[in-house]
Amino acid sequence: MKGGIYLIQGDGRLVEMTEKSYDSEDLLQGLLAQYPNLLAGDQIDSNSPRQWLLVSREAALPSEEDGARRWSVDHLFLDQDAIPTLVEVKRSSDTRIRREVVGQMLDYAANAVVYWPIEKIRAQFESNCEGQGRSPEQILEEFLGPDADQEAFWQKAKTNLQAGKVRMLFVADVIPAELRRIVEFLNEQMDPAEVLAVEIKQYVGPGATTLVPRVIGQTAEAQQKKSSGAREVRQWDEDSFLQELEARQGTDEVQVARKILDWAKGLMPEIFWGKGKRSGSFVPGFTHKGIWRQAIGVWTYGVIEIQFQYMRKPPFDDDLKRLEFLNRLNQIPGISLDGESINLRPSISISVFKEETSLKQLLETLDWFVREVKTLL
Repeated sequence: MKGGIYLIQGDGRLVEMTEKSYDSEDLLQGLLAQYPNLLAGDQIDSNSPRQWLLVSREAALPSEEDGARRWSVDHLFLDQDAIPTLVEVKRSSDTRIRREVVGQMLDYAANAVVYWPIEKIRAQFESNCEGQGRSPEQILEEFLGPDADQEAFWQKAKTNLQAGKVRMLFVADVIPAELRRIVEFLNEQMDPAEVLAVEIKQYVGPGATTLVPRVIGQTAEAQQKKSSGAREVRQWDEDSFLQELEARQGTDEVQVARKILDWAKGLMPEIFWGKGKRSGSFVPGFTHKGIWRQAIGVWTYGVIEIQFQYMRKPPFDDDLKRLEFLNRLNQIPGISLDGESINLRPSISISVFKEETSLKQLLETLDWFVREVKTLL
């Protein structure tokens, strides 16, 4: 006989709630979408309880660059630190929950960090919001707070994906022993990724249903590793960035980065250095009329990101203005960005700018960007 829980009513009556399986997997999925707190964020991190922003149910995931949908993740959430959280739901009666679901989830995560651009994740979130008849900005404001930088949140989500900082959650009414052992093992070994299971038991009584979540997989060893890893977050600076870039790419790429930095110190002197255990970045910018401006970001894994999404402030809130920026870039040999890029953040290999003439064209384009902004009264 399954166990139960007991409720004492206001009139003193004792009501027995009996454990009951979910009628369908879809029912449990729907409950998670409607009540994300069932994922027990306070158990996952008691010091800073996780909050959940639903990006999408059945989130489409490709298996190759620019590929079509191959799989769909039951739920994709982001927490308040923009950590992508993949959720796979199974009922205990489904035999796949014992082993097959693990390979399925690892497939999802491995392809997500490589082939899931943040632009597509953001588009799925916006589509989900529109389906609810609400604006994405409003929902994000409610989640992050009115003073939060929403663009910075999406940038952080992108950085987490690129660093492999994702969370995988297996959810079921009962987590079998085989899955429990696998989850505990993976969570001890994987860093910065996190692997956990959430068991959500359902208890039913006269006129009431109670749901009781419990997080599984946080062994003492895993928690120690994760907490020590958190303290290793690295604040990058010019010296550490250039050293890492040379180790990963080479001296030619370092020379390009140095020249961009030298140029930036004159026209975009407010240089933001990123934080990240594995990858570093810098974003040159400047403030004009009280508004922060940026156009590119440079990364230690060897790319320059053209940040069209962050340019959408006057006069570059005009699509034609961003298109002119794109056309100037496309005149550089080796660059061919399509028109849709003016709303995204496409990446270009630093090696494209090893030729002096190509780098000169890039810097001239950035000169033009600064001039256009400063024409504003």
